[in-house]
Amino acid sequence: MNAHEIDYRIIGSEMQCVEVHLDQGESVIAEAGSFMMMDPDIRMETIFGDGSNQGGGGIMGKLMGAGKRLLTGEGLFMTVFTNAGYNRQGVTFASPYPGKIVPLDLQMLGGKIICQKDAFLCAAKGVSVGIEFQRKLGTGFFGGEGFIMQKIEGDGLAFVHSGGLVIERDLAPGEVLRLDTGCLVAMSASVDYDIEFVKGVKTALFGGEGLFFATLRGPGKVWVQSLPFSRLTDRVLSASRYSGRKDEGSLLGGLGNLLDGR
Repeated sequence: MNAHEIDYRIIGSEMQCVEVHLDQGESVIAEAGSFMMMDPDIRMETIFGDGSNQGGGGIMGKLMGAGKRLLTGEGLFMTVFTNAGYNRQGVTFASPYPGKIVPLDLQMLGGKIICQKDAFLCAAKGVSVGIEFQRKLGTGFFGGEGFIMQKIEGDGLAFVHSGGLVIERDLAPGEVLRLDTGCLVAMSASVDYDIEFVKGVKTALFGGEGLFFATLRGPGKVWVQSLPFSRLTDRVLSASRYSGRKDEGSLLGGLGNLLDGR
């Protein structure tokens, strides 16, 4: 096995964090900003890429592996947390917004998971975090996540986070699931991902749900989130326009906004 064997405990219900337990010499990698707390014998180190050496040997290989992360909106660097003591130590990581943390045993999932580009939280050292290009033009232009998603490869444990509630679905061969493009958290590499136009002109223009569905075809596993972060921010920004009014929930409040130019 290439990846380090780690143990973990997920804490909380709606505002979750994951506590990773490391034996002597074991390490876990994490995105910048996800660290919460750690025991005294844990040592931190900033590295290019994910430390899996899948970008090739030498400095150029490391630079290429780290540079790919820029395409997914991530930074050039990741942080490695290693147990430098003799006793078991713990390090805890937290989600950046309310939701659930999903543990993924890559060895049991075919060695590869594809997820939205900001879903990865942390993983055992040896797991590769790279990019996955969408092969279909329609998926790239209208898929909500663009041409590029993250791929997590290896044989160890990895953790992704979602917004709100997360639902895991097992799709049988040929079984189809349609969902809002922003609600996809992760899927098995065996799942076919495509984009379908919403049928009906009135539904597409006035339905308020967007013009496209994400269409997933099995076999494989799919993880779906109930509250995409983009949807949460849209509601917050929309509500902030009325933040100065006491009558914001009334009809007069809406008329007042029209009269004063809001």
